[in-house]
Amino acid sequence: MDDPRVTVRTKGNADPDGRCVVYWMQRAQRAVDNPALDVAVRLGNELRLPVVVFFGLNPFVERANLRHYHFLADGLRDIAAGLRTRRVGFVLRRYPDHRLLPFAEQVRPALVVGDENPLRQTERWRETVGDQLRVPLWTVDADVVVPAKLQHKEQYAARTIRPRLMMHLDEFLVAPKAPVANVQWRAHGVTSLRVSARLLEGLPIDHSVAPIVSVRGGTSEAQRRLRTFVRTHLEAYDGDRNHPELPGTSLLSPYLHFGHIGPREVALAVRDSGVAPVAVESFLEQLIVRRELAVNFVTFNDKYDRLAGCERWARQTLAAHRRDPRAYLYSEAELASAATHDPLWNAAQRQMVTTGWMHGYVRMYWAKKILEWTPSAEEAFDIAVRLNDRYLLDGRDPNGYANIAWAIGGKHDRPWPPRPVYGTVRSMTYASTVRKFDATRYIARFSD
Repeated sequence: MDDPRVTVRTKGNADPDGRCVVYWMQRAQRAVDNPALDVAVRLGNELRLPVVVFFGLNPFVERANLRHYHFLADGLRDIAAGLRTRRVGFVLRRYPDHRLLPFAEQVRPALVVGDENPLRQTERWRETVGDQLRVPLWTVDADVVVPAKLQHKEQYAARTIRPRLMMHLDEFLVAPKAPVANVQWRAHGVTSLRVSARLLEGLPIDHSVAPIVSVRGGTSEAQRRLRTFVRTHLEAYDGDRNHPELPGTSLLSPYLHFGHIGPREVALAVRDSGVAPVAVESFLEQLIVRRELAVNFVTFNDKYDRLAGCERWARQTLAAHRRDPRAYLYSEAELASAATHDPLWNAAQRQMVTTGWMHGYVRMYWAKKILEWTPSAEEAFDIAVRLNDRYLLDGRDPNGYANIAWAIGGKHDRPWPPRPVYGTVRSMTYASTVRKFDATRYIARFSD
């Protein structure tokens, strides 16, 4: 199949005696606008075989907790319903029956298709499964507009990746055809769990962070939010997006992280909205250029969640300023509790803890102050990653790691005039930040 989204993980021919094509769904948790699902259905139709999606609920995802699993589980009902319209089967299992290999032994696939996730743990899982499967494994880059492998290497900044993305955009930013399976999947004794409120009960997951019950996961909710954003906020996006006190952003990052909606669907809705070009271009810059720069970082830099993954100039200047006096030092527990002297930072931390989301502009300030208030840049980076991944619904994501790397380690940035602690890494002060939006309103909204 000549599709640059597809990577043939294990070579060989499909099993001629295979009874189906299996799509191992992990990152792209949706039945619409899903390139990996589309590839699986096309393969099934070529082989004249049914297609079945296997979703194994794995409780051992690094730094995931009940907040994340609750949001994930919200989306499963939409997946099941959407697959039925495409004549594709859906098998849902959970720990200890969550592994793909026993399922493959049971259904005997001719070939397995997976979706890609550049994070270290999930990439290791795919490598292990690929080595053990008896049939070929193909994976599909389903959660970017332009396939990440077309960048070939890590890009230095937005200005270097932007032309590389734009040269491919017309090819990939097109509405999908969403093929329907020609052969209906029949279970024939293959068991599947029902999607229910009790799905997470008894799983060995971290329950210390509560779900955000006011925020529902799932494709239908993501699409509703997208329609609302395009109708009510897109027109003013260019002016409002850096104002945390305003409802000017799409709030779609958790849905993009869990794959409940795809970036192509979002981009097409915005591009074709009829809204002023300046707003459309501003939004697509964030959704495609900046987001896919983050994916590029995680794909090609295996130190993405440590200071060691940042540029040499930044690590050197931070090391040179390691012994600079800090006006304040806070423990990780104090930071997690929003117990600092800074009302803006405390508001940002409370927004994270209570809503599972943090506005992108204050997220930059939030991470930079952690650098200022901890003994070393390495420790600051690690604390920022742990807090980000623990509380945010869109944590454990390339966007979050790239944001922290930019804020603390100068990633995708350039040297600035030197300052204490920061060296030549760009700094942000309370006084300059609160002048750029109605900080009083934002702070009041997330006060004690």
